[in-house]
Amino acid sequence: MPQSFGPAVIRSLGILEEGPMCLAIPGKVTETYRQHDLLMGKVDFGGIAKRVCLEHVPEVRIGDYVLVHVGFALSTIDEDEARRVFEVLDGMNQLDELRVPSP
Repeated sequence: MPQSFGPAVIRSLGILEEGPMCLAIPGKVTETYRQHDLLMGKVDFGGIAKRVCLEHVPEVRIGDYVLVHVGFALSTIDEDEARRVFEVLDGMNQLDELRVPSP
């Protein structure tokens, strides 16, 4: 793996000594709200917006970037790291699930 990738890229791609893991996708938080007493938000993934649970990142603010796995934001990352992760995943054709409309 090239040296330019930071820890968030490595986590997102699941590149660990134990073997591959599930992917997390970076996105930008564009809205936050509470629903059924849970912190939720709208997250933009390169032009595709999805509802995401933000309970695991309660400090998140509009404009922050988060790593999302199966609808849950697991951590915050900086904008440059988010861009690099998104580019790598796009290059690996791993963003198809984002193109499926939300229910």
